[in-house]
Amino acid sequence: MSLQAVVIGASAGGVQALLQVLPVLPADFPAPVLVVVHIPRRRDNALVELLAEKCRLTVKEAEDKECPMPGTIYLAPPDYHLLVEIDGAIALSSDEAVNYSRPSIDVLFESAADAFGSHLAGIIMTGANHDGAQGLRAICTAGGHGIVQTPATAEVEIMPQAALAACPDAQAMRLEDIRSALEELVAQ
Repeated sequence: MSLQAVVIGASAGGVQALLQVLPVLPADFPAPVLVVVHIPRRRDNALVELLAEKCRLTVKEAEDKECPMPGTIYLAPPDYHLLVEIDGAIALSSDEAVNYSRPSIDVLFESAADAFGSHLAGIIMTGANHDGAQGLRAICTAGGHGIVQTPATAEVEIMPQAALAACPDAQAMRLEDIRSALEELVAQ
């Protein structure tokens, strides 16, 4: 499996979880990383600036019709769903909330599974609802690789538990082990 993209979903406690995983990825990471975090609606996305200061990869807010590039982290803009078109381009949508969330992790994961199939890794981190569980199942069904933060290590374990229940084949691991798992997937 050659990894073409990584998608990550997080909610309550997600900023701290992302700060444990994303800054350790090397600047030459050979796949784009698309991220949905449940954050309140507001004009600016402070998370972009925070991660940009800490990460070796380029960090930016995703833009509609943009082609995701390796070595770049794309964050869903507040109040927009982040999707991946079949041709791999990014799409933004203001459609209805899914699982009470816009952006929704399920929307990103399901569209990325359709676009990248077995060349995709999906990661579910801490969170307080079930968003991402069905999306991770879609990734695993498409032959992609599912990773879930070990629920006992999550600030809020509801989302990781729901993801593992929906996708029992996903690997549960501590945040500090996710980097090496991604490196292994890239090397395959």
